[in-house]
Amino acid sequence: MAERKQLSTYEKALAINLDPLQYGVFAEIGAGQETANWFFRVSGSAGTVAKTISAYDMTMSDALYGKASRYVSQARLHSMLTYEYDLLEKRLGADRGQDTTFFSFCNTVRARGYKDNGECHGWLGVRFQLKPETEPCEIVIHVRLLDEKNPDQMDALGKVGVNLIHAAFYHRDSLSEFVESLADGVAKDSVEVDMLRFSGEGFRYVDNRLCALQLVQSGLTDAAMFNEKGEIVPAADTLYKRPILLLRGSFSPVLKLHLDMIQQSREAFSKVMSEQEKSRALEICEISMNNLLRDGGAVDHEDFLDRADALQALGKTVLISRSAEFHRIATYLSRYTAEPIAIILSIGLLNELFKEKWAANLAGGVLESFGRLFKNRVQLFVYPWHNSRSMELVTAENFKAPKNWQYFYRHLMQNDRIVPIGVGDPSLLANTGRTIIKKIESNDATWRDWVPEEAYGMVERKLKR
Repeated sequence: MAERKQLSTYEKALAINLDPLQYGVFAEIGAGQETANWFFRVSGSAGTVAKTISAYDMTMSDALYGKASRYVSQARLHSMLTYEYDLLEKRLGADRGQDTTFFSFCNTVRARGYKDNGECHGWLGVRFQLKPETEPCEIVIHVRLLDEKNPDQMDALGKVGVNLIHAAFYHRDSLSEFVESLADGVAKDSVEVDMLRFSGEGFRYVDNRLCALQLVQSGLTDAAMFNEKGEIVPAADTLYKRPILLLRGSFSPVLKLHLDMIQQSREAFSKVMSEQEKSRALEICEISMNNLLRDGGAVDHEDFLDRADALQALGKTVLISRSAEFHRIATYLSRYTAEPIAIILSIGLLNELFKEKWAANLAGGVLESFGRLFKNRVQLFVYPWHNSRSMELVTAENFKAPKNWQYFYRHLMQNDRIVPIGVGDPSLLANTGRTIIKKIESNDATWRDWVPEEAYGMVERKLKR
């Protein structure tokens, strides 16, 4: 595959200005007219810009786009995109609609303000026609602004806005190129893009779950998520002030064992929550990129979607992450909630936590990794394992921590940082996940005894490939 030519922000804005097909409006709230400014800066803006507007005053904004409970939100962005696009088409459709693809670009952003230390983020979107006189489509992204100073945030936001518009026009047929181009010209660690969604008739074949996967794979975010309906959801909204029960795994395939791990952990988790917290608790199945990469370093999209389908059929929210280390996924979750967090794991993974390789980049080594892991209201719920050689049932209580860590492990147990979990059906421990995969690969029909019906389709599709 030919390497994508990376254009500067200047070159992208100029290319759009010189393209006679594109014509649109810009409405930006919260961080200046930073995207529209690029189209004026490079000259030729009369070929692209019909109007720019900043409705900073809330009363004025409500008059244009309707009242909103939250001004920096996906709902507000949608109102802006629809209003501005419809007005543009109404005013100019008769005169130039046959030869023009109209678009509206909008954003609503909370950037760094005076004496403001809150989370800086925003919603950006473009509503546009793929061809003249056709129904519009939409592309929406959510960004986190990571710079500390307002001028730096505004600079990054303007560049991301230009990148989004340019990608919508010129990279929409290649998801990887589309995603990677969003960061062109933006300083590293200035912006995180944690949500991307395509919608409209022209994008009816786009599976937005692959958008979430691509954002993580391309390094634009540490994690992305979608709910049980397959809808891409922003972590900031979905995890906000919610208790979280998270199971890490490959889920290739989903097993009855996984469901028992969740069920047993759910019962234990309910004991550490108030009644109000119980009603808001969210169960998440997390797949790391390490569990998706094949031997050649590539991701099998069909295999990923099979896993996602099975988990969604079971009513689970799916999180894709590039955080192999437990302390990193705990830090990610704690960014959005101060409520209890329970991470479910097996005895085998518990043993892994004491290995130096998972703390190689930390000055404090393994001890620092545990410190980061348990920084907030995080607990590890440990599920039993059956040792087929000794015939012993290994639990969190009789687990032997590595030498020199035994007193530390005892401390974690005594302070309920590590919580033993029971097993609902002991027969589920008779086979490991690898054994069941071998049954599937050899077409041994008994694999059905270990896989929930909701995941049969995933396995059967894999057998046909």
